[in-house]
Amino acid sequence: MAASMSRNMNRLLGFIQTSTLKTRSFCCQKASEVKGFHEGRVFSGIQPTGIPHLGNYLGALESWVAMQNDYSSVLYSIVDLHSITQPQNPESLQNNILDMAASLLACGIDPTRSILFQQSVVSEHAELSWILGCLTSMPRLRHLPQWKMKSKQKNEGSVGLYTYPVLQAADILLYKSTFVPVGEDQIQHLELAQDLARIFNNSYGELFPEPRALLSSTRKVKSLRDPSCKMSKSDPQKLATIFLTDTPDDIVFKIRRAVTDFTSEVTFDPVGRPGVANLVSIHATVTGQTVEDVVRLATGLDTGKYKSVVAEAVVQRLEPIRIEIQRLKADRSHLESVLAKGAEKARSLAAPVMQEVRKRVGFS
Repeated sequence: MAASMSRNMNRLLGFIQTSTLKTRSFCCQKASEVKGFHEGRVFSGIQPTGIPHLGNYLGALESWVAMQNDYSSVLYSIVDLHSITQPQNPESLQNNILDMAASLLACGIDPTRSILFQQSVVSEHAELSWILGCLTSMPRLRHLPQWKMKSKQKNEGSVGLYTYPVLQAADILLYKSTFVPVGEDQIQHLELAQDLARIFNNSYGELFPEPRALLSSTRKVKSLRDPSCKMSKSDPQKLATIFLTDTPDDIVFKIRRAVTDFTSEVTFDPVGRPGVANLVSIHATVTGQTVEDVVRLATGLDTGKYKSVVAEAVVQRLEPIRIEIQRLKADRSHLESVLAKGAEKARSLAAPVMQEVRKRVGFS
């Protein structure tokens, strides 16, 4: 029996080390290309970093809202376990969780059409992460680009930062998710989830589907002060980022101060004129037009006047969301109730999967 177990373990370790070296195609498609209603399950998560910004909304949250109508099962998690890979003030973290919940609801996430919940409340996430971590080789994690980048930024990364892609995989596989909306910078992390689904299935029998990526078709929103960078909450320049709770005056002021260039004509040239191209892209996205239409309609305007047009369009799009966020934040008990009910629904899906995992692994 011991010899048999040894042979099985050797086969497993060999599979772990070689599976990622095999050439394979990565299953993904643009979210905008998915037409009609689908029976698949969508899972995505967002860290509780407070109020989202315009880039978060246009790049992810807007499509999250649309997916509620396109898929039979949709789960959105506020992934607080991921957030503590960086030091967090406990009181601020709790407030940020509720602020994120309010923001998601205000953007259009509907608890009757999707499951919105706080990750840490569903303990099965951490349990599955440990099991999957035992199937993951250290070189596999070491070569993920975000570990390289973030560990250099912090000089010395934590164990949590090192293994958080495994927790991401657990988040996805726990619900047998079939689709995951991601940005291009997260593709390799989703590949890890696919690999771990394959490794588990090969070792313990078929259980997890391999999730497919839904790539956002929206252009990344750039910093208003440095269009070579993405818009970010952590940008030290206060005028670089538009938040969903910014007042109309805030938005107008920030866009007026946006970096452009010395050419007055409005054109779309992301390489040669990145600042103007960023404004054109924002304008097109918030109004549902193409960049070509936006540029054509801006004929005769200089960039100064065009900034006023863009600001008006952004205000019109975000003002209802800002008002709703403020209303929801005033009712803390409602937000807590929404998250509690969502966690109950999520747990009802996660518990039977973990029960089967425990059985397959040999825990029960």
